[in-house]
Amino acid sequence: MRPYHQIPIFECGETLAEIPLELFAVESPHPYEKLGAPYGDRSPYYLRQSVIENLIRAQNYLELLYPKWRIQIFDAYRPVAVQQFMVDYSFAQAVRERGLIEAELSANQRQEIWQAVYEIWAVPSFDEKTPPPHSTGAAVDVTLVDDTGEIVDMGSPIDEMSGRSHPDYYANSDDSQAQKYHNRRQLLRDVMLKADFQRNPKEWWHFSFGDQMWAWLNNQSQIDPVTARYGRVI
Repeated sequence: MRPYHQIPIFECGETLAEIPLELFAVESPHPYEKLGAPYGDRSPYYLRQSVIENLIRAQNYLELLYPKWRIQIFDAYRPVAVQQFMVDYSFAQAVRERGLIEAELSANQRQEIWQAVYEIWAVPSFDEKTPPPHSTGAAVDVTLVDDTGEIVDMGSPIDEMSGRSHPDYYANSDDSQAQKYHNRRQLLRDVMLKADFQRNPKEWWHFSFGDQMWAWLNNQSQIDPVTARYGRVI
């Protein structure tokens, strides 16, 4: 259970809609599809309609500050089966990076690696009360592309399982390059929050609107609590 799972979901029934990719930058083919993630007849480039509208607003805010810059959509809707695939893939990748063999892991090693995986990845739950954020069609992973078409360096890649993924990792550094990374992350945050998104406290790239995490984060600063309007989309 994550803290945001205490938030009740009152599904509004809004449908998933195709993201108008011509308004954004996008990685093609999709990064998880390249790995073999089982989307089936589903597309990762879908979100709830209101989430798309807010994403367009965020893109417009960005262009006011930096003409010809684009929000790049890394990932959006994610079926639970894809969530499971990516959790398993990330566990295997973490084992390899540590120079270990999965069949030979001790209980402590296994626990440490799973803990690292679940710092980044939501549990691929089929429980309607605890859906993974991306499986609701309300969460989107994004970064920025500049006016030359280059991806803006944020100081760590999306999905990295390390402290560098935390949004404020570079905030207190005296290094000039580190400050640039932090300022870029803040730019992304500012345009997304201006469009009513909330940012995952542990991931600089993850934003959502209308799901449990969004409601939980809103309730940290609002007197009148809100609930989630988007549950899991099968």
